[in-house]
Amino acid sequence: MGNNAFRSGFSIKLLKLKSLFEKEAIHVKDNNVIGDRLDFSNIKTYPVKERRNLVTIENMARPGEDRVPDWGGEDFDELIESIIEARTAGRPVIWSMGAHVIKNGLSRYIIELIKRGFITHVSGNGAVSIHDFELAFNGGTSEDVPTAIEDGSFGMWEETGRWMNEALKAGAEKGMGYGESLAVYVENHPERFPYKDDCVFYQAYKNGVPATYHIAIGTDIIHQHPTVDFGAIGATSGVDFHKFCYSVSRLEGGVFLNFGSGVIGPEVFLKALSISRNLGYATYKITTANFDLVDLGDYRSRIGYDDPHYYYRPRKNIVNRPTSKGGKGWHFCGDHKVTIPNLYKKLVSRLPEVEKGVIG
Repeated sequence: MGNNAFRSGFSIKLLKLKSLFEKEAIHVKDNNVIGDRLDFSNIKTYPVKERRNLVTIENMARPGEDRVPDWGGEDFDELIESIIEARTAGRPVIWSMGAHVIKNGLSRYIIELIKRGFITHVSGNGAVSIHDFELAFNGGTSEDVPTAIEDGSFGMWEETGRWMNEALKAGAEKGMGYGESLAVYVENHPERFPYKDDCVFYQAYKNGVPATYHIAIGTDIIHQHPTVDFGAIGATSGVDFHKFCYSVSRLEGGVFLNFGSGVIGPEVFLKALSISRNLGYATYKITTANFDLVDLGDYRSRIGYDDPHYYYRPRKNIVNRPTSKGGKGWHFCGDHKVTIPNLYKKLVSRLPEVEKGVIG
C-alpha cells in the first residue's frame, strides 16, 4: 500500500511538472502573447484592392431616378406630418441607423435629406462608419464573410484599418469626436477619397450636421488591425456620445428615426434620453419611429417575458418607453430600399412649405 501510494503521488507530481513545462514552452515559442494577452502586432493585413466587394458605388441608389414602388399608409403620412412640423418649427430630426442602410446603397438619400435641411443629426454604430469610409476611398465595401473567416482574412484590410485608426488617433489628440475625426481626415487627404461626395459622414460635416458613431469594442474590423488604439476609439466615441446627448436634449417637438439598428441605436438613445430628463430638459412631446424588416404585429400592446418580441430592443427603447409620457411612437415593417426612398419622396414634395419655416 505504501509503495502504491508513493508511485501514485510521484506520478501526479510528474504530470504537474510536464504540464508546467508545456505551458512555459508555449509562452516561450508564442510571439503573439504578452502575459495573459494576445498581441496584434503580427496580424497579417491585405490590400483592399484584392477584395471582391459585394456593394459598389456603381449600384448605389439614385434619388429621383430610381423606380421604387409606392409604400406607406395613414401612420406613415402622420409621421411625415410630424417631421414637417418639427423642421418648420426648427426642431431636430435625428437619423439613427445600422450598417445595412449603407450596404443597401442608400447613402445618397440620406445626403440629400441632410442638404435639404430635413436631417439635423446622423448617428450609427462602427460598421456604419466603416462601410461609408470604404465606399469613399475604395468605391466598394462588404466582403464575403463566410469564405474569409475560414482562413482568418476576414476584416484584415490594410487601408481601412490603418487610415481609420490614423484618423481616430489624430482626432483624439485634438479632442474631436469619432465622426468629425473621420471627416477631417477625408478633408486632409482628398486624393485618397475620390468618392467622398457620396460619403454620409463627410457630407454631414460639410453641411454642419453632426455625425456621431457609438462604438462597442471588438465589434468592428478596424479593431483587428495592428495599429488599433482603443484609447483613441474610446475617447472619440465618448465625445460623440456627449454630442448625441446634446441633440437628444433638444428633442422636444422633434423626431427620432431609427433604421435597422437593433441594439446600439436603441440603447444609446434610451441612455441619452434619461440623461436629458435627469438634467431637467423637456423631452416628452417627441415623435419616434422604427423601421425594420421585423413584423411586430400590435407593437403598442403590453407583452411579457415569454414573448420573443419583448427582447427586440427598438420596440421598447424607441417606440414605447420614450413616448410613455407624451408624444407618439411607430414601428414600420418594410425593406429600407423601399421605405427610405418613399420617405425621401414625400418629404421633398413638401420642401416649399418647410422652407417658409425656420430650417437651420
